Amino acid sequence: MTVESTAPRKTRGGKRAGSRKPAGEPQLVQLLTPEGERVEHPDYSIDVTPGELRGLYRDMVLTRRFDGEATTLQRQGELGLWASLLGQEAAQIGSGRASRPDDYVFPTYREHGVAWCRGVDPVNLLGMFRGVNNGGWDPNENNFHLYTIVIGSQALHATGYAMGVAKDGADSAVIAYFGDGASSQGDVAEAFTFSAVYNAPVVFFCQNNQWAISEPTEKQTRVPLYQRAQGYGFPGVRVDGNDVLACLAVTRAALDRARSGQGPMLIEAFTYRMGAHTTSDDPTRYRRDEERELWEAKDPILRLRRLLEREGHADAAFFAELEAESDVLAKRVRDTVRTMPDPDRMAIFDNIYADGHALVDEEREQFAAYQAQFAEEESH
Repeated sequence: MTVESTAPRKTRGGKRAGSRKPAGEPQLVQLLTPEGERVEHPDYSIDVTPGELRGLYRDMVLTRRFDGEATTLQRQGELGLWASLLGQEAAQIGSGRASRPDDYVFPTYREHGVAWCRGVDPVNLLGMFRGVNNGGWDPNENNFHLYTIVIGSQALHATGYAMGVAKDGADSAVIAYFGDGASSQGDVAEAFTFSAVYNAPVVFFCQNNQWAISEPTEKQTRVPLYQRAQGYGFPGVRVDGNDVLACLAVTRAALDRARSGQGPMLIEAFTYRMGAHTTSDDPTRYRRDEERELWEAKDPILRLRRLLEREGHADAAFFAELEAESDVLAKRVRDTVRTMPDPDRMAIFDNIYADGHALVDEEREQFAAYQAQFAEEESH
């Protein structure tokens, strides 16, 4: 596979072809260098119009702005927790835009960019983190499942759903997102086994952001993550997770492959978590500033902007309008979160058993009596 090029060479058509890196550095599929130059790959290519490039850039900018606002809201006490995607915008937008409306997506709790691509209103992502609902959107409206907090379990859900898709004879595919830390979970291994045996139309998209909270990838695996797929009998590929074009091309090819009956595929998006694991985490305790600075030079938004400016596909007016649009989005997010209604306190007892349950009824009465005590105190 092609790798990021430190000394690219010209090819026909003016694009460049990547050259091999020194031994020990990761090999990956790349179509856009950190310097914003297009390169070719023998197995994955993509033709995008200037309008599509601007659209991908807009997706990443607005997703980053929303994510930043959510982090700030948590720091202000408006959210209980937030898991930032800072630095992973290309992996999520590229893969998200590769899916079709009839495909089904199983996310973790960090796929805010994928949710954006699936048409989920960003403010709907915040209800669970504010503690006012258990999700915030209908998964069937956008074929985008609710966020999954249990690490790795969604890989099994996706596999089961994909097996059902195959039995129904539907022309669609399923994609499951998880991180490098989740790749060590038994649920993911079981999902790999079942998907391979049943030739399920599922794509496993692993965002390797280098850190499973404070645990580095080298303590998770002795081989590159994408190579694990070989042991289960299906292909794996590592893609430059900070290259939105490569993520788009590889994921589109993997989903097409799944739809055509060729079974599962593993994509390892080699990227970096620029911020904390969640807002309860302090990454300065376990990683060096020099590491972050190295990855800042590979920023996914910056490299696409360099391409847009170099090729003359976007002018100052475009960037100014996008900045204004991001300000509007940020204000809507702030205003909506602060005015979210509190849930009915008794609703926690609803929808537990279809036909009711004596113990739940007893607990409901006890909790109602407990709440009534506060109402009596306020009245006096």
